[in-house]
Amino acid sequence: MTQTDSLSDLLRGLTDGPAGPIRVREMVDHFGHRAFGAMLFAFSVPNLLPLPPGSSAVLGLPLVLLAPQLALGVKSPWLPRFAAERTVDRQALARGFSRIIPRLEQLERLLTPRLPFLFGPVGDRLIGLVCFILALVLVLPIPLGNMAPAGAIAALSLGLTQRDGALVLFGYLLACLSVGLLALSAHAAMVAIRHLIPILGV
Repeated sequence: MTQTDSLSDLLRGLTDGPAGPIRVREMVDHFGHRAFGAMLFAFSVPNLLPLPPGSSAVLGLPLVLLAPQLALGVKSPWLPRFAAERTVDRQALARGFSRIIPRLEQLERLLTPRLPFLFGPVGDRLIGLVCFILALVLVLPIPLGNMAPAGAIAALSLGLTQRDGALVLFGYLLACLSVGLLALSAHAAMVAIRHLIPILGV
């Protein structure tokens, strides 16, 4: 891989290889020469697609560990062994990325560096902080609750990689939507519990 490889090229290369499981460590190594944004995108975007049960937890864990490193200004990504050795089915990733890559290639032609004030030491760390909060939401066992935060992380990380501030602003908008949906879900759950308590006689 070279520094000039597009993100779509890197995603395509990630799924090359024999059928079977791929370790999270291998995924991190594949993107190691790129910014945190490329790895955050790679781990978030599969959550937008139907994957085997439990995949969100496996893919969400590296996000929980990588995003705060970006927020703290760490230069080289690191994952503990217990997270690095977890696996995801390579063929499932290939099927998912085959849907994403053509759209990503179209989007890459539209992206351009802009709104540079959204980046830098403070801006990059803010993106990392927001992605960390979203990653915590992503790993929660909420039915269909992973799509909005995954989309927000994908937008923020791709914007970070391409230095496109307009896409980052869109990512912040999706992040606000994710938090709003979580609050709405929590409120609905509390209302349901209050109605069930008298019925159950608790």
